[in-house]
Amino acid sequence: MNLKNHIRGVPDFPKPGIYFYDVSTLFAHPDAWQVTMNRLAEAVRGYQPDVLAGIESRGFPVAASLALKLECGFVMIRKQGKLPGPARRCEYALEYGSDVLEIQANIIKPKTRVVVLDDIIATGSTMRTAIKLLRLINANVTAAACIVELSFLKGLSTLDVPCAVLASYDR
Repeated sequence: MNLKNHIRGVPDFPKPGIYFYDVSTLFAHPDAWQVTMNRLAEAVRGYQPDVLAGIESRGFPVAASLALKLECGFVMIRKQGKLPGPARRCEYALEYGSDVLEIQANIIKPKTRVVVLDDIIATGSTMRTAIKLLRLINANVTAAACIVELSFLKGLSTLDVPCAVLASYDR
């Protein structure tokens, strides 16, 4: 199955000049979603994660669904102010602004093997920040994975962990 047939392109979103690859149409198609989870499971299983970390917000269904399939835990990396209790935070630059990500400070034990998941990797700034946050709480980040890569932005080359992707777009 070609997963790209189930990913909608949206021009000028979230602002003029940006072409957005919308995976919500993939989530809505049961067969395509099942294929996506099977392919991600195959790609991630070898990193032997104890926990999958999903990046807000579309990384949540990706990581949570895959965690059930791989029988491991799931934690959330969220936007600022969304998590109860003590949290670690990092500010980062996006291709169209800046933001802050947080993770609960004591959500996992030190040295826990973690794979980070999101729907898409563009410049890599969000993924790098998530990895940094996990390392701040002493997690052992073994890999990352995404459904979509925007290869022309070269985000994969900015990561210091392997990152599996299922569909790559060069524009």
